[in-house]
Amino acid sequence: MNDNAEAQTRHWLESVVIAHNFCPFAKRELRREAVRFIEISSTDIESVLTQVIEQCRHLDEVASTETSLLILTSGLTDFEDYLDLTELAEALLADVGYEGVYQIASFHPQYCFADADRDDPANYTNRSPYPMLHLLREASLDHAIDSHPNVDAIPESNMQLARAKGLAYWQALAAPR
Repeated sequence: MNDNAEAQTRHWLESVVIAHNFCPFAKRELRREAVRFIEISSTDIESVLTQVIEQCRHLDEVASTETSLLILTSGLTDFEDYLDLTELAEALLADVGYEGVYQIASFHPQYCFADADRDDPANYTNRSPYPMLHLLREASLDHAIDSHPNVDAIPESNMQLARAKGLAYWQALAAPR
């Protein structure tokens, strides 16, 4: 496995998100090469937030890019610090008029759902090789939701699958290659 962040993220998308159908919409976009991968090595929060807006502008201008994954390759290893950044990014989207246009989904190597135990296998539905901010088009989300027979069941189904596989399974799958 190539050790660059994009290659690791692509591998994660294929072997976790798509292979376990955590997001039933991901496979199509990855196959169409409509996912943009942006590696951000800066640890400066302002620089990261600037990239968030630059990627929104890219999405505005390039219709063939369906979604962008901002891969934070340095810093933000602390999950709470990452959550603070995510809040800032969401507030920034609202401040600059992108609320309702783009949405941020969050992924982190130490992801832990509120009120979940850190070792709950369900956390692996949102655990990724790097901290990431995933920019999604709201209009595309609305379309995907409308076309899926039971979109509300996806998160619970994912958590059930993750728990059925067990913690050891996910730890082995997440181990560096």
